[in-house]
Amino acid sequence: MHLQTLKEPRMIKTLHLILIYAFCLSTFSIFASGAESNRRDAGCAEIPAVSTAMLEMVARDEVAGAVTMVATRDRILHSGAVGLADIQAHIPMRHDAFFWIASMTKPITATAVLMLQEEKKLSIDDPVTKYIPEFASLKTSDGKPGNLTLRHLLTHTSGLSEATDAQYRTARTLADQIPFYLSKPLQFEPGSKWRYCQSGINTLGRIVEIVSGLSFPEFLQTRIFDPLGMNDTTFYLSAEQEQRLAKSYKLSEGKLEEAPIFLFRDQKLTSRDRVPMANGGLFSTASDYMRFCQMILAQGTYDGKLYLKPESVKLMTSIQTGELKAGFIDGSGWGLGWGVVREPQGVSAMLSPGTFGHGGAYGTQAWIDPVKGVCYVLMVQRTNFKNSDNSDVRRAFQAAATGFSGR
Repeated sequence: MHLQTLKEPRMIKTLHLILIYAFCLSTFSIFASGAESNRRDAGCAEIPAVSTAMLEMVARDEVAGAVTMVATRDRILHSGAVGLADIQAHIPMRHDAFFWIASMTKPITATAVLMLQEEKKLSIDDPVTKYIPEFASLKTSDGKPGNLTLRHLLTHTSGLSEATDAQYRTARTLADQIPFYLSKPLQFEPGSKWRYCQSGINTLGRIVEIVSGLSFPEFLQTRIFDPLGMNDTTFYLSAEQEQRLAKSYKLSEGKLEEAPIFLFRDQKLTSRDRVPMANGGLFSTASDYMRFCQMILAQGTYDGKLYLKPESVKLMTSIQTGELKAGFIDGSGWGLGWGVVREPQGVSAMLSPGTFGHGGAYGTQAWIDPVKGVCYVLMVQRTNFKNSDNSDVRRAFQAAATGFSGR
């Protein structure tokens, strides 16, 4: 970044942020070097170009701050935290800051479903009616039977209608939401189109509960989070975790203004009296989500423990939507809970064909490149991107992390 090309106010802000960043990095490195139990997550590794690129995004008021990580299946290549977690209080961003990861919850939900398939407790080709008989009444607008399968739900090809905000606010469990989805006809014949669908993923969360006999949070905690050491991934923040939550912002007339997390605007983040949304309810940290990504990159294994068989990982992360136009950026297809790069271009040009991942509504992003053997995790907290999957922030991070020339 050439500081002389910046306008004076931006130059001052950038220099100030660099000083904050340098202080935080040195402090965290000292802390991390003594934390033997977290050696895999040590923050001393850094790709300077990534931190420089993120500082530029902060200076441009694209985001208040960012936490970024790059890793192979067994080694952290980069861990960086820049900018501010709270602009008004002037609190620097920390490596262990919490973020609402929103739709990055969806690949975790898909993982739970595939775990149950491996145990022969369900099949993704089962009709949804096998687990929720009420779906037998669901039809298309022209009266055709729905015949929905779990595969349709996983690939966003179900045509299932969404609940309204008012309906969601009355629900307390995943089961409470099902009648809302059944109150309207299907938008199209299942399998004929791709349309991003929140209700389908929440229905899968309910099916996990029915099949496993556990609540959805209990299943994720006991089968994924606890074994992986994802101690900072949860639907319900503790008081201590809430203190580490990065503030959310929106861009208004070129400046960042604090904005509520829309999914929880009427609820306390520590309250358990709300639905554990399988489509986007999780909070996490960069380090925690990277553990999940490393497990998937390693074909379902982490620290010697098998979570998914390689064939299940391949099924999830391969295109399952055929030639349907899918995803939020050109050249995409869809797997089971994951977006997949079919033809790299634009914001995905620096990624290999077959790279898979998922973003969140407030700009978070994770990609796993199986050709290069690298995972990329970006944590920011900003609403009102025109398209968070195609943001300048994501492009800058990926370009710097991969060494892409930008051409």
